[in-house]
Amino acid sequence: VQLMESGGGLVQAGESLRLSCVASGFTLDYYAIGWFRQAPGKEREGVSCIGSNDENTHYLHSVKGRFAISRDNAKNTAYLQMNSLKPEDTAVYYCAAYKSHDNMCVRSRWSYDYWGQGTQVTVSS
Repeated sequence: VQLMESGGGLVQAGESLRLSCVASGFTLDYYAIGWFRQAPGKEREGVSCIGSNDENTHYLHSVKGRFAISRDNAKNTAYLQMNSLKPEDTAVYYCAAYKSHDNMCVRSRWSYDYWGQGTQVTVSS
């Protein structure tokens, strides 16, 4: 069972990145997926999550309107489109998953069973 993120990098403020999270060893169909981030010296925070049926999404207030979470169950992959990036978005970004029985999702990290290794996003001013 593995989650692997990709798509991080160094960009300037105002630019965009799309993160991908590919699952292997299990299918994401019945799993809620979350994106988290952790900056140096700070707690890991839930950026966004999406329910198993694609209808329910939640966002951290500071990224609403700039970030968009999506999933493609046929590709066993989730995405985080990040637009209008700001220096304060700089962090290691992680994807995570937990089996959801109600098509909902939560941004609490304690609910998630599987985690990727993280991908660095750095936004310069």
